[in-house]
Amino acid sequence: MSTRLRRIEVITGVDRRRRWTLEQKQAIVEESLSGHATPTMVARKHGIGTGQLYTWRHQLLRSRRSQGVRFARVELTAAPTQTGGLIEIALPDRTVVRINGAVDAGTLRHVKEADMADTG
Repeated sequence: MSTRLRRIEVITGVDRRRRWTLEQKQAIVEESLSGHATPTMVARKHGIGTGQLYTWRHQLLRSRRSQGVRFARVELTAAPTQTGGLIEIALPDRTVVRINGAVDAGTLRHVKEADMADTG
């Protein structure tokens, strides 16, 4: 008579889940947003479920919004025929801001500062 041995794993102690620091979560989320790998691949690499990864992504993006960090949609178009340069910014309320002339770092800085002053 042969008996089959079964392996049983016993988990003891209070901590049955892995604990992730905020820095670890942020690094994993940033990796999943980088575009170098799919979220599924990133989740597998770190031994977490995709649902957990998407929860962390949602939490991180929500916290960034509450800190004033926002994303803007950017469209690249063909270069204008004029040689001076042009900046066109379409705001969510359908307001369009156009700046004709020399588009250099100083001009971009002024636009950014004006946007930050308006949003407080």
